[in-house]
Amino acid sequence: MMSGELLRRAQRGPKESPRDSLRYSGFWRRFRAVLIDTIILLIITIPILISLYGWDYFESEALVAGIGDFLISWVFPAAATLVFWVYKQATPGKMLLRMKIIDAKNGSKPSILQYIIRYAGYFVSMIPFGLGYLWIVWDPQKQGWHDKLAGTIVVHAID
Repeated sequence: MMSGELLRRAQRGPKESPRDSLRYSGFWRRFRAVLIDTIILLIITIPILISLYGWDYFESEALVAGIGDFLISWVFPAAATLVFWVYKQATPGKMLLRMKIIDAKNGSKPSILQYIIRYAGYFVSMIPFGLGYLWIVWDPQKQGWHDKLAGTIVVHAID
C-alpha cells in the first residue's frame, strides 16, 4: 500500500470509499507520458540500430531487419516497460508526470500477470484506429481497453 494511504483512509468518512479520493489520469496527461517514453526509447535504440544496419535501415520496408532489430525494437521496449511497471508502477514518462498504475479493484500494486496483460492490451487498443486509447477520453475512470483487460487504472501519484 502507498505510504500515507492508511492515514488518509482512516480520515475518510464511513461512506467514502478509497476510490472516491483517486484522481484518474486523463488522455492528454497520459499521451504526454507516452511521448516522453518514446523519445527516451528512440534516443537509446536509434544509435544502436544505425550502428548495426546503417542509415539504410530507415528506408527498408521490412517489418524486422534481423534478430538485432527484433531484440532492439520489440523485445527491449517490452522488457523495459515491464521492468519499470513492476518496480516503479510507472514508466519514466509517467513518473515525470507523477502518475502510477494501480489495481482497479483494490488500489494496490498490480500483479506481474496484470502488467503482461496490460502490455498485450496495447496492441488490442491499437487495432481499431487507436479506439482503445481514445476510450480514455470517455471512460469515467479514464481506462483504456488495455487497462480494462488488465484490471488497472492510472492515477495521479500521491507520494
